[in-house]
Amino acid sequence: MLPRETLATAQIPGGDTLTLISHGRDFVIMLGRDELMGTRMQFSEEQLAELTLAELARPKPRVLIGGYGMGFTYRAALAHLPEGGSVTVAEVVPEILEWARGPLSDLTGQSLSDPRGEVVLCDVAALIDDANDGTLPKWDAILLDVDNGPDGIVRDQNSRLYTRTGLAKAREALNMGGILAIWSAAPDHKFTVRLKEAGFAVDVRALADLDAQHAQNVVRRGGVERVIGLAEAQQEILGIEGKRQLAEFEADFLADLFFELFQANLFQRGPGLVQLRA
Repeated sequence: MLPRETLATAQIPGGDTLTLISHGRDFVIMLGRDELMGTRMQFSEEQLAELTLAELARPKPRVLIGGYGMGFTYRAALAHLPEGGSVTVAEVVPEILEWARGPLSDLTGQSLSDPRGEVVLCDVAALIDDANDGTLPKWDAILLDVDNGPDGIVRDQNSRLYTRTGLAKAREALNMGGILAIWSAAPDHKFTVRLKEAGFAVDVRALADLDAQHAQNVVRRGGVERVIGLAEAQQEILGIEGKRQLAEFEADFLADLFFELFQANLFQRGPGLVQLRA
């Protein structure tokens, strides 16, 4: 059995301790005694960026990412970024970037020197507020991977991002037709309801992940007229999963249906994308 070696530790502002561990050729970041992320579980983080940019489909998008982690979402965003686009990452733990340039440098590559991207040491909520007060232009996409999803475990301050007020601020910080993408450890029906109450419509997607079991929420700012289109997207994904075909249902019903299938174990717990548009 390969030994685990502790390489470094870092204190999360207002939170627990992060520990960087090597395990053979793999790396893991622990939160206390829990594995927060690792180099063997990167698919869903990459999909958070890839699917968002594919759905966004606009020239020169301004993308904001909350949380650098191991940089999977950031590098995927750069890899799929349309010409003229830019990516800004907000990270609250300085040591994360030290690890990226040090023990994780082979993984990082040249991404931190890419002129299309920048990493800012601050809370992502501050950059959302800056877009709302005119300090910065509004964003075309906001991707949040700052915690375990709506049920935060990393840092108490993260919870405010997922409240009705936090979601309303994120919606206001988006250009019309922009996307809010939220990584989550599992589908969350109550959070889906909260998103609707903040003015978002819902599109639920599921996808396979060979390495890990995750789920994601993606939210688009737009109009009610998109509801049928969202229903069609749900039908397509359920077909891929080999489940029953769906016709044009209302988005609310689809969200409830996905939750019921999940509860009945007709969907595997984990790898998925809960895509929500407003």
